[in-house]
Amino acid sequence: MPPSTLSSPAKSASTTSSPSKSDLHILAPSFRRYAGLIALTSICALFASLFEGLSIGLLIPFLQTLDDPGSVGTGIEWLDHFLTGSGRSVVQQLYIICGFILLATLLRGVLGYAASVLATISRVRIVEDLRMRIIDQLKAVSLSFFSGKRGGDLLNSLMNEITRSTVTLGALFTLINETTMLMVYLALMVWISWELSLLVLVFFGVLSYALTFLIRRVRAHGEHITETSADFTSMLTEFIQGIYTVVAFNRQKDERNRLEKATRNFADAIIATYKRRALIKPLTQSVVTTGMIVLIVISVQFLVLEGSLDLAFLLAFLFTLLRMIPTMLNLNNIRGDWAENRAGLANVAQLLRTHDKPYLPNGTRTAPPLREAIRIEQVDFQYTTGPKVLHNVSVTLKQGTTTAFVGGSGAGKSTLADLIPRFHDPTSGRVLYDGIDMRDLDVYSLRDRIAIVTQKTFIFNDSVRANIAYGRPNATMAEIEEAARQANALPFIEEMAKGFDTSLGDQGIRLSGGQRQRLAIARALLKDPEILILDEATSSLDSISERAVQQSLERLMQGRTVIAIAHRLSTIEHADWVVVLEEGRVVEQGTYQDLLAREGALWSYHKIQHAPVAAQ
Repeated sequence: MPPSTLSSPAKSASTTSSPSKSDLHILAPSFRRYAGLIALTSICALFASLFEGLSIGLLIPFLQTLDDPGSVGTGIEWLDHFLTGSGRSVVQQLYIICGFILLATLLRGVLGYAASVLATISRVRIVEDLRMRIIDQLKAVSLSFFSGKRGGDLLNSLMNEITRSTVTLGALFTLINETTMLMVYLALMVWISWELSLLVLVFFGVLSYALTFLIRRVRAHGEHITETSADFTSMLTEFIQGIYTVVAFNRQKDERNRLEKATRNFADAIIATYKRRALIKPLTQSVVTTGMIVLIVISVQFLVLEGSLDLAFLLAFLFTLLRMIPTMLNLNNIRGDWAENRAGLANVAQLLRTHDKPYLPNGTRTAPPLREAIRIEQVDFQYTTGPKVLHNVSVTLKQGTTTAFVGGSGAGKSTLADLIPRFHDPTSGRVLYDGIDMRDLDVYSLRDRIAIVTQKTFIFNDSVRANIAYGRPNATMAEIEEAARQANALPFIEEMAKGFDTSLGDQGIRLSGGQRQRLAIARALLKDPEILILDEATSSLDSISERAVQQSLERLMQGRTVIAIAHRLSTIEHADWVVVLEEGRVVEQGTYQDLLAREGALWSYHKIQHAPVAAQ
């Protein structure tokens, strides 16, 4: 389990660099998971290369047979008899050699196809594993991690950067195949003429070194693609989520200009990268063609005409070189692909890092039913950045009672309530569950006993039935209907075209704010929790609906432990205990009537909220 404390500030999801050794170490588990496929890919590539070398090598005895049948042979009698048909007629020799060339070519094609398919499967599976590891990472980190992230950055990593990682991994598997083939070509060429092979190696070495400077520019622009892609995705996400506000404030033109600028920056980054990336192939082809001509002139003048190299061997050497050139070109293209997209792989690795992210370590004890109380003892809390939100807070939440948190905006009410389901752990102090430190409890068993209704209700793009049953997917239809009835949601659900089977659209766009709240309350009711957290649960309801839902909630609260957060004091007048917070500190706590009698902080809120009534 990753550490629970943040050892260093987390980098932005859009911050990228070239993959380092530590990045590759982070990505290694995904490679190890498919190590068998990778090994099989490499084996197929190796044997495809060997059969390629054999088919080219057999050209030498083929050419010798046409020129001087008696000179054909390796000196190994059984091999010459089997492979080249030594001692037989010229026609038989040609048939035998041609047969082996065709067989080697066929096997090379089959194994090359197998290596290509296996490489694609490996690449896709590795990317699938990386994507799921990122999702698992996002599930594991503390909620405070998301407070410093743009949703668009995370979405960009899961979609665009993963896609670029696919290209990078594709280049890696192509590199395996091409490198294996290259080694076979070089071995064959060295066997034919080490002098010419040395000349070829020097030539291609100088060419690769010269291309390094261009590839560095490609890499730099590739990192810029990651940054501009993240910016565009974030802006587009905000535009879609905030379309209501955009239209309401008549800012469509301004938002279009912002998105156009982000789109242009993204497009310019791609174009700038491609302009440099596209130079690699024509430059390489031009230089290689020139080198080929020079090599032919040198080999004919100084080797063939001097009698130190047989013409058949030279033709085989040149044929091998011609076959090797596309491989070399492809390797340089792979370098370009890697340089252009490696920033995506580094981005994915950064998101998978554990040492720079906050985690909630899971306990080992199953949370039992609450018998006595939840005690918050001398708790301080601070997010990863910014000042403290809670200061030395001590509160006792007795089992079966309703405790209300009251205070102005930013007083720390919701943060304090978030400690109960362990969305966060205290920076200092502790939260005890019947005397057990909550950090020792299995967080999933704890949350199974809790239901939450917040003022920001999230509705899934699914049916009414699925949204209500989200906390209990196996609930019966009768139970779902009863929960909807208690939440005063049944009347408007029955008016929908398909009733409980009606799809609610993205984020419940077809619902009013009050309807969303009532569905959220129905969702909590159906879960039948022991502990109920109500964070402004009725804030979006009209007066009639609020009264009906409040009555249902009051019946539901009997025998349960309830934490109610409210700005409107009318909703918590019957709470058993009231805690008043200001600037993250508890300024007073007691029963509602006792606090009013003290004429302290609660009395001040009471006067403000009842002033219009008093004035009348």
